[in-house]
Amino acid sequence: MRGLSSFPFLLFFLTFSHQFITGFSDVSSNPQNGTKTDSHVASSKTTGSTILIVCFALVAVFLLSFFLFKFWQKKKREEQYARLLKLFEEDDELELELGLRD
Repeated sequence: MRGLSSFPFLLFFLTFSHQFITGFSDVSSNPQNGTKTDSHVASSKTTGSTILIVCFALVAVFLLSFFLFKFWQKKKREEQYARLLKLFEEDDELELELGLRD
């Protein structure tokens, strides 16, 4: 089931990234003018690379957040386990003090 939960995210990412592929192509969108001006080509490539960098940054932030959350959960679980062990240790000492156990 874990693989199926990542499928919608993958599909969304592929659909989203497909929208920006046209920004990287050198094919003119205007059939009347066979060549693009240099400023338009440079602007298109700059915009495309900027979008690509932003997408990679967002993915990196998402992954970093995910791993930090998992690390926080692990630490929290360890703290709760330590508290549970301490609770049982205190009960054992109480039983010894009351003479309920040898």
